[in-house]
Amino acid sequence: MEGGSRMKRGTVCVTGGAGYIGSWLIMRLLERGYTVRATVRLDPERKRDISHLTNLPGASERLQIFNADLEKRHSFNEAIKGCVGVFHVAYPADFVDGNEADDATVKTVIARNLDILKACLKSKTVKRVVYTSTAAAVFVNKSGLKEMDENSWSDVEFCRDMRIHGSSYIIPKTLIEQATLKFGEDNGLDVVSIIPPLVVGPFTCPHLPGSISVSLAMILGTKYGLGRGFEETLMVHIDDVVSGHIFLFECPEAKGRYICSSAETSVYELATLISTRYPDIQMPLE
Repeated sequence: MEGGSRMKRGTVCVTGGAGYIGSWLIMRLLERGYTVRATVRLDPERKRDISHLTNLPGASERLQIFNADLEKRHSFNEAIKGCVGVFHVAYPADFVDGNEADDATVKTVIARNLDILKACLKSKTVKRVVYTSTAAAVFVNKSGLKEMDENSWSDVEFCRDMRIHGSSYIIPKTLIEQATLKFGEDNGLDVVSIIPPLVVGPFTCPHLPGSISVSLAMILGTKYGLGRGFEETLMVHIDDVVSGHIFLFECPEAKGRYICSSAETSVYELATLISTRYPDIQMPLE
């Protein structure tokens, strides 16, 4: 992160600010001296606890909360106006619970995301957008390649035809990232995407993040977890992911896609590690 030319500190927008990655990113941006505008979905009928944001060091002076929802067109415009950069972390709730990724819904979700990019263009001030993608947009295809890079894309048609587990997440995220990068190229908007696998580590948000629930499945005894589709998996620490976001925003030379991953492991290796370091927690090793 040190050395080289940097974009001048200024005001940036973080969409999906109340979530796991978004809230940790806001914390680190405030520490680095940025003024942050966080977008959060606020329900007037049910008060949402955002104290994990408002209580952050520097929040009282340099954090603004904006009510914005991907389902409401143009709701991000005010938060983005005047910003020098946007960290687009938000993901619509349509597919979070495994809802089927039908074509009409996917097209709607892509259009919602493009509305955010259009707001960036309209602002005339946004210098770069960092889009949070996922490794799920990279590694799912019929070739079964073990080694992949930023040129690799998940095969959407293969996911549909084979009814791949998790396709309701894989398909939209793949198509959204492709549409996001294409919009940037077609409209002269500087867009960079960061691609993390399973994100683990501490969190500030009041709820247990989904990726943490998956990674702790063996300890918590939950059925859904590393044993289902995660016999072997890639992981990355939340601090590394957030540092990657900030680096890609500040580095003038950054272009295109960047995988942000650190460790490849298996259920067996994790169980062995946990049992060795924490003898009171015995994991089944067979």
